[in-house]
Amino acid sequence: MPTPLQWRSNTLESYPDLFTPEVFGALAALAPFNRDRTGLMAVRTARRRLRAARGERIGFLDPEALIPGAGITVADARAGNFDGAVIPPDLTRQWIQGTGPATKPRSDLRSGIRNVAYALLSGADGWMFDGEDALGQVDTMSLDNHRNLKLALVRDPVFLDVAEEVAAEMNRWAQGFLGRPIIAHWREQLDFTTVMFRARGLHLDDRHIREGGGGGFSASITDLVLFVVHNQARLRAAGRSVALYLPKIQTAEEAALWNAMILALEGHLGLPAGTVKVYVLVEQLEASFQLMEIRAALSPHLVGFNTGRWDYINSVSDAMAWDPDFRNPNIESITMVYSYMRAYEDRVRRACNTPDRNGRFALWQGGMEPNIPVGTEAGVAASMAFAVANAEREQRAGASGKWVAHWKMVHIVRPVWEKAGEPNQQGRAFPPLTYGPEDAAGLIRLEPAPRTVRGARNLLSVALQYGNAFLRGFQAAALKPADFFGDGDVLYLMEDMATGEIRLSILWEWLHKGAAFTAEDANLGVRPGDPFTPALFERLLEEEYGKLRRADNKDVHDDSKGTTLPIARAIALAYVRSDLKAPWYIDLLNLTLGLVDLAVAERRIARFLEDFARDGTRVTENVDFRG
Repeated sequence: MPTPLQWRSNTLESYPDLFTPEVFGALAALAPFNRDRTGLMAVRTARRRLRAARGERIGFLDPEALIPGAGITVADARAGNFDGAVIPPDLTRQWIQGTGPATKPRSDLRSGIRNVAYALLSGADGWMFDGEDALGQVDTMSLDNHRNLKLALVRDPVFLDVAEEVAAEMNRWAQGFLGRPIIAHWREQLDFTTVMFRARGLHLDDRHIREGGGGGFSASITDLVLFVVHNQARLRAAGRSVALYLPKIQTAEEAALWNAMILALEGHLGLPAGTVKVYVLVEQLEASFQLMEIRAALSPHLVGFNTGRWDYINSVSDAMAWDPDFRNPNIESITMVYSYMRAYEDRVRRACNTPDRNGRFALWQGGMEPNIPVGTEAGVAASMAFAVANAEREQRAGASGKWVAHWKMVHIVRPVWEKAGEPNQQGRAFPPLTYGPEDAAGLIRLEPAPRTVRGARNLLSVALQYGNAFLRGFQAAALKPADFFGDGDVLYLMEDMATGEIRLSILWEWLHKGAAFTAEDANLGVRPGDPFTPALFERLLEEEYGKLRRADNKDVHDDSKGTTLPIARAIALAYVRSDLKAPWYIDLLNLTLGLVDLAVAERRIARFLEDFARDGTRVTENVDFRG
């Protein structure tokens, strides 16, 4: 074998079109970075534990410090004394970017590749094909995701046949909903949307490749190599960008590692430095303290930042888990105009519109619109008006575009930017970034908002449903609280991993900090000021779990009710009750992926939490790996 790596049984035989000699060579070139990645993740965990032990808040870096791996001081990064990326034509206007994977769970090629057809026919300016939060990891989904995207980009006959069918389907929907077709010439439409790929984060191991000695191997390296090696030549020949989204970066040092890996791959492939363009999802509180430093560390690749919501809220909750006075309200209250979210968004837009030494700016891509226009006429009308209002607010605030989670929403939200008309908002004047105590305080500032039993029920219901969906392979799923099943006025929202992460984080926070309710619940005898107790948590958990067990197959698949749903409940119970907060819900989901035996799952959950409490060990490799 050309590399010291091991592949899961039958992987190479089943995917010879993915694991080519070119891929083997690139993996061998980048494999040494896995040790650096493992080291940085250990440092990340140690830093989190030390802050909790000291009761220490995240702070800004020392201006005189050198950013590890970047060769630039913090002060120079903040002043823009670096050569930022040149933004290519196909990324200059990204009014609407859609997100979603290029396959479906346990699907054949024809069914799975329909996802790519919807995306490339959607009319979105860009589509981020997801290898991370919205992509299921059961079986070989991560590999099918890459295969389908590769086949679509070479215009394989199977893809073209499916695309023609999908175009007709999309036009039928549009004719009924919008009163007009949305696709005039489907073959031409396929070339409209800029293709992007979200690699998995540095904290995740691949499920099909591991180190020769048996340790985990970086999912980030796997995704980087598979996407770039297979698609860069075709994209470049068509005058298109080779574009990535990078998730879960916490520090400029981690950004510098990504930069080193990309530079190494470009060098290995004989590409000019800066060929690969990247957006960074600002999903972590610590990253908001190092935005200019991250821009500098990723030059010449970084073209923009994205402001998500759920992941970021989760990171704030996690970073402040040690502080008994930090207690979030109902999740519905934590919108992008909530106190610490306003501060976060403001820092991102100011960082994007700080010029580098060549006068270049970065792009700010706004957050996710999770609505899906399916429900009663009144429910759809109200939700679409809300979605448009959110888009208008972001456009006014300075965003150059927005994300949507479903192709139908492209045609609801894109007109906001079409009316504005400008390709982007680069260079729009905002106050310069400052780095004082008030700036730091603003990033964790709470403001009064409801905290209710209804809110706790919603957190539990959606967290349980998401865990169940993940374990079945649906890492992106249309969800709403069980009490609204059958109510068409309340729409389903397209949710991914982040929705589970933040809901369990807030429940942990409420339980372990005795968060007080702000409103009465007469049925449970809860009065304003009463705390969220272990007894109440377990009662609500059983009640919400019972609703899911009784739900129709449409909302909770019947074949999951005695298999994966009980495991999702066991994870939620163990995570929330654990005295030490686990940093990632996905760790426990990955550890139990593919199981239907509840007793085995419970043993794995308990062992994980014991190991993490003992010394910060995260079990992240695929424990079911068979070479």
